Amino acid sequence: MHRAFYLLPPGGWRDYLNLLHAPYTAWHLSYVILGAALVPSPNYPLLGWTLLAFFLALGVAAHALDELRDRPLGTTIPAVVLWGLGIVAVAAACAIGLTVGVAATPYLLPFVAAGAFFVFAYNLEWGPFHHDLVFALAWGAFPLLTSYVAQTGGLSIASVIVAAAAAAITHVQRILSTRVRHLRRQVVSAAGHLVEADGTEIVLTREWLAQDHDRVLALLSMSMPMLAVGLLLR
Repeated sequence: MHRAFYLLPPGGWRDYLNLLHAPYTAWHLSYVILGAALVPSPNYPLLGWTLLAFFLALGVAAHALDELRDRPLGTTIPAVVLWGLGIVAVAAACAIGLTVGVAATPYLLPFVAAGAFFVFAYNLEWGPFHHDLVFALAWGAFPLLTSYVAQTGGLSIASVIVAAAAAAITHVQRILSTRVRHLRRQVVSAAGHLVEADGTEIVLTREWLAQDHDRVLALLSMSMPMLAVGLLLR
């Protein structure tokens, strides 16, 4: 069966690019931008540091640690390198967060600690923390709220409502991607067919069952960053 819509053929340097899951990383970074977009006059340098911290934590560390569990991407990156990427990237993200927290607002510091915890707890599958709800909150609502707190030093009703929407959208992502991953990794074949009203028969294959999920994921991974940047530049 075909690979995910954004993956390059495996091997060598391509494994490291695939490890970033670039469209999904951009999708989750869009929530950081949305958090700043809620502020009337965003601090752009501060937003840049917040984006870098989340890129390191979610884009690099989380995906490196996830690859340690059964090699879902099938990379040949040594385990010691994946551990190194995970630990160093989280440490760097925390260093940025602590620096910003000390300089801008101490209310950011609990978010730094929570973010570091969830990167390890979710991706290393620590008990109840490897759950779809945790993913929706930690990868959707959390980046948005952290960005907003970094900008303002507190929360607002608007930020909580938009964060809830981000969590819901992220949960949709999880539902779609879970189904596609199941089809790719667990399903050997699909059998049967659909008969339409005009008599047309559609043969059920793994590709047919996954294609619309892939299309929706691809469209959302493009539209969310564009939406966030558009709102930021309004």
